[in-house]
Amino acid sequence: MNPAQLLQTCFRSILRNRMRSLLTSLGVIIGVGSVIIMVALGEGSQRAIESRITAMGTNLLQIIPMRRANRSGQQVMMRASSFTKKDVEKLKDESTFAAAVSGVVQSSFNITGAEGSAQVSVQGVEPDYSIARNYRVDSGIFFDDEDMRDRNRVAVLGRTTAKNIFGSAESALSQQIRIGTNYFTVIGLLESKGAGMGGNDQDDIVMVPLDTAMTRLNNSRNINMIVMSVVSKEYMDAAQKEAKLILCESRGIADEANADFDIMNQADMIDMASATSKTLTTLLAAIAGVSLLVGGIGIMNIMLVSVTERTREIGIRMAVGGRKRDILFQFLSESVILSLMGGVLGIGMAFLACRIMGVMGIPTAVNPLIVAVSALFAALVGVVFGYYPALKAAKLYPIDALRYE
Repeated sequence: MNPAQLLQTCFRSILRNRMRSLLTSLGVIIGVGSVIIMVALGEGSQRAIESRITAMGTNLLQIIPMRRANRSGQQVMMRASSFTKKDVEKLKDESTFAAAVSGVVQSSFNITGAEGSAQVSVQGVEPDYSIARNYRVDSGIFFDDEDMRDRNRVAVLGRTTAKNIFGSAESALSQQIRIGTNYFTVIGLLESKGAGMGGNDQDDIVMVPLDTAMTRLNNSRNINMIVMSVVSKEYMDAAQKEAKLILCESRGIADEANADFDIMNQADMIDMASATSKTLTTLLAAIAGVSLLVGGIGIMNIMLVSVTERTREIGIRMAVGGRKRDILFQFLSESVILSLMGGVLGIGMAFLACRIMGVMGIPTAVNPLIVAVSALFAALVGVVFGYYPALKAAKLYPIDALRYE
């Protein structure tokens, strides 16, 4: 039997019982569709997490004071050793991998504008902060070194804050806002960055010059955090080690093991988030893949029933010269076609489901490799679970088959 005749015979047998064929393929449809959807959801969430981490800054190192236990009588208090301007300046001067370095002081204040007030996070930062954290000014300008030196009362607002206290973000530029008891002039509006890692609104923020925040708002010389952008991702580990060495020297710490600060590496955060997401994606895909096996068992069951129903037909084919090999290939081909039909329909279902989830705002990313692997696995299911029924059909004796009622 040539391939064209074989396919014609297989399709004729499958179309003879359309509903049964569709129900037989249903397990494979659900299995292939589920695997693709689960992997798409996993990769979509992984990309969303990486995007949010990357939005925090380019090749970012965040250096924060380490909290230590301080025993006073029976009480145990946790205190952190804050940084100073000397620490920040030394890091700027001596780091060979830094693209931008900024100290950060952060407090929550009641901000009042022309149209209302709101409790907002106010960050005192240096001009390099916008470079390190990928903040771009949409309207106006960012404050510069002169504003830092003169401790000018100028502010740059996030769009959410500007909208809350002025009614619309565009009307905030050049207006006065009150932070605590101090008045500041709005000189810039930041581009929208959306939600951060913890779901917090990154646009609900006010930035002022670091020295202004330290003297006029906080009345303190303490710096809460240092952010540092590294010139290239490949130097992240080297930059982290160098920064630790420089700060230990600045703070008079002889042994780096006793450092009273932590350095958070953005690349490590991305790798950790990616590894977690990949593990969950693999688990979900494996669970979804079980339905493929169930679909394969369904195909085997129906093919065994088909062999029983068509025993007399098999006997006639053998009687007129049909070889066992032809019978084997015929039933095996029917099994593979049923499975592939399920695979194709499952892929279509997965693409449709991903499109709907995309419209609903759920991140998905369909991987073409997973689609190809799912289709091949569907064909493999047809071969594995169709082989036994096909072999059983091929081993029938023509006389016994012809006598079968």
